[in-house]
Amino acid sequence: MKLGMIKINYFLIALLAILIVGCRNRGNDNSTSLTGWSSKDKQEAGFSDGSNYKGQEVPPGMVLIEGGTFTMGHVQDDVLFDWNTTPVQMQVRSFYMDEVEVTNSEYLLYLEWLEKVFPNGDEQNKHIYTSALPDTLVWRHTLGANELLTENYLRHPSYSDYPVVGVSWLQATKYCEWRTNFVAEKTLVEKGLLVNPYTNDSLQMNSQNYFDTKVYLKDPNLLFEGDTAVYNYNREGEMDRVKISDGVLPTGFRLPSEAEWEYAAKADVENREYNNIRGRKKYAWNSKYTRNSSRRFKGDQLANFKQGQGDYSGVAGWSSDGGDITMPIRSYNPNAYGLYDMSGNVAEWVSDVYRPIIDTEANDFNYYRGNVFTKPMIDAEGKVVVVDYNNVEYDTLANGKIGINDLPGSIKYIPITKDDAYMRNNYEKAYNIDSRDGDLASTKMYEEDEEELDAQPRMYNSPITPNNIGESGLRIQEYDKEIRSTMISDEARVYKGGSWADREFWLDPAQRRHLPQYMASSSIGFRCATDKLGPMTHKRRTRTPELPK
Repeated sequence: MKLGMIKINYFLIALLAILIVGCRNRGNDNSTSLTGWSSKDKQEAGFSDGSNYKGQEVPPGMVLIEGGTFTMGHVQDDVLFDWNTTPVQMQVRSFYMDEVEVTNSEYLLYLEWLEKVFPNGDEQNKHIYTSALPDTLVWRHTLGANELLTENYLRHPSYSDYPVVGVSWLQATKYCEWRTNFVAEKTLVEKGLLVNPYTNDSLQMNSQNYFDTKVYLKDPNLLFEGDTAVYNYNREGEMDRVKISDGVLPTGFRLPSEAEWEYAAKADVENREYNNIRGRKKYAWNSKYTRNSSRRFKGDQLANFKQGQGDYSGVAGWSSDGGDITMPIRSYNPNAYGLYDMSGNVAEWVSDVYRPIIDTEANDFNYYRGNVFTKPMIDAEGKVVVVDYNNVEYDTLANGKIGINDLPGSIKYIPITKDDAYMRNNYEKAYNIDSRDGDLASTKMYEEDEEELDAQPRMYNSPITPNNIGESGLRIQEYDKEIRSTMISDEARVYKGGSWADREFWLDPAQRRHLPQYMASSSIGFRCATDKLGPMTHKRRTRTPELPK
């Protein structure tokens, strides 16, 4: 009996030793199996260490959209026969997306920040604030009494939780850039790495005293006019600087791609059966109809859209959808991903440049058309160039409005050169918006040198308006006199989803329309997205595939 107990004890000791060694080999003691250096050893030697990284935090106001494969395009009858929503199989990576559209109150915060940092009264800032203002005149109609909305929709508190409209694609993109910096700044303040510049009396907020993520990552001393008192320091007197390898700063916000938006809106995950999708969804909800079938709300519409000619809401006292124009966010139930108003209320900008056909032969993974590859501009001294009032660039848009390319205090980016793309097999140049669809390589002159041609071949030949500046300094506005066969151009951006002003047909997430990137509408809003880093999902995988016998 005693001999048996001794054998069991030896067995348990041996098993315990194996577990300890195994755990050590797996790195549970924070050592690297290839070198044997622990996190403490690396830190003492001055090497970087990412052992404190606990995973990517969910950005504020966003939900995780786990990536996967889906049928992108129209899965129902194409009644218009325009063939621009041909179904294709597409893979989308995991990403985060705003659960609601950007509201008036959220956009007003952005405007207030611009007014605070770049005072509109200063001559040098006169175009910065105005370039971000939504076009409130989109509510006007020559035969309609809508001046109340023109004057109140954006700023009146009654509409604070309504989606912002009148924002062009260019303005929505600039909002995403600002949000990236504003969220990163808040993150560093909360972690005690940055003094709150808005409550610090010694820092006067101006065009030099604001946080820019990319500038911070390059050199924190380039921010806040070199005033290092805004940063916290460790016991050794060194700045507690955060790098990308620390995983502290959030990833950049942007507009979702068309594939991402459609994937998130369809939410096929609720029809998943193992690794298959059962049925075809026509809307963001799981039904072939737009009316609620539950006993309590039977007959009510499931989205805010135009019911018919002269009918935007239904009869008074029994409103079908509850809104004559837009409605407050979260007025309807979310889809299976937790996203609100992916069908109805307002259509939404996505990042893609519009083309009638999605070229799946070119790419079936995270499809996106609109890439212009850039790099930071480096001066003669080898230093990164930061935009100031001497090199800031403004762009006079085709509609006569003036936009700013980069805010003073941000890094100046330039297109990559042929030398940067030399001997690469994945890209050849910086400008890829018209790739395989209107560029030189897709014409009969594909063997010609692009730089030696007098005029660039353009399949979608929308007018290129010259910057004719008059004596007053303003652009001379001229209409294009040439007869055009298309409105598609490299500036035509896609917007998706139906709106309060659209009929039921446009509620299908596969439908796609386009508008020039500098134009706006009373029926188009937007929401932001950002990338998911690391694993596709937060869920721990429990399925173990069987090994072949």
